[in-house]
Amino acid sequence: MSTRIPVGPQHPALIEPEHLDVKVDGETITDVDVHLGYIHRGIEGLMQKKNYQQNVYIAERICGICSGVHTSTYSEGVESLLGLEVPKRAKYIRTIILELERLHSHYLWLGLVAYEIGLDTAFQISWRDREIVLDLLEKITGNRINYAMNTIGGVRRGITKEMQKETLQGIDALWEKTKYYKEVFLKDSIVRARTKNVGVLKKRDAERYSVAGPIVRASSVDFDVRTTNYAAYADVKWKPIVRHGCDINSRLDVRIEEVFEALNIIRQCIENMPEGPLKTIVPPVVPKGETIMRTEAPRGELFYYIRSNGTAMPERVKIRPPTYANLLALKPMLIGSELADLPVIVASIDPCFSCAERVGVIKEGTNKKEIFDGRRLRMMKDAP
Repeated sequence: MSTRIPVGPQHPALIEPEHLDVKVDGETITDVDVHLGYIHRGIEGLMQKKNYQQNVYIAERICGICSGVHTSTYSEGVESLLGLEVPKRAKYIRTIILELERLHSHYLWLGLVAYEIGLDTAFQISWRDREIVLDLLEKITGNRINYAMNTIGGVRRGITKEMQKETLQGIDALWEKTKYYKEVFLKDSIVRARTKNVGVLKKRDAERYSVAGPIVRASSVDFDVRTTNYAAYADVKWKPIVRHGCDINSRLDVRIEEVFEALNIIRQCIENMPEGPLKTIVPPVVPKGETIMRTEAPRGELFYYIRSNGTAMPERVKIRPPTYANLLALKPMLIGSELADLPVIVASIDPCFSCAERVGVIKEGTNKKEIFDGRRLRMMKDAP
């Protein structure tokens, strides 16, 4: 006999709302529907009412953890429309910020997964070490979150010799600490029992649902957008991390190894930092045209579509964050799993609902979509 269990729209592990409509037979999940739409900030509409430079500020606030990669992706997209060549020093600095942000995100995720498993000590240690990354970001940019580092045409600030020295000291410390995580998360019997063969996403399903980031690489798919060589990735040696277990344990393995790769990339960028200007002159008006820009955010592929009508404001900005794709894969991960494993399976995709949420209104009985402005949404809210 099947029983329906509503999970959400709030989850104890996440401040952001979600709603999973779960059906169980005993303790086994037989079906699940993912319901979104509890957050709508109108980011894309707002970006079409501001000029290109103002939109850097808006892009940075789409996601707190991934603020740097959003501004980098948006800026590189506009730079391609303008035909600008960004100074090489700026590309190196962008790459350092992007990889520090990846460290920030992965350490945070390791702590959340440990919390869901019940390893409170590992959760606290992971977030303690994450403070090293946040301190480095604060020294370089002035902010722990929303760094205000990227701008169209380059970066706003340089990295001094003293900052470079402190960053190298920080990544040396993190390298040793990450060795400990490898022992805890990949060899501990409790962790293995809760993650091995749990939340399985087979390769064919990962490709079918267009899953991105560490999740798809943990399911035997060699796909990492950094291989397209944006920023300074063409100038450093690194390799995509691919595992074949297709389960949560493989996702742990991928992210831990990506921490080592990120530390390695940061070291190379600092040691080979070129001299030169930080940014180039940017005209206020962008020629008519359209472009796409893809980058590898900590959670996976971040996609920007930008269309210019030849004015100082974009005609259209469309953003697809990685969580928007990864949420679709929850269904094959959860079906057949035990109900007690649901929290850690959901946490294993590292969801960010604020950056994934979009509102689409379709009239009942038709396929016609409508766009609702703030006034109409308020009217709907106040309607009896």
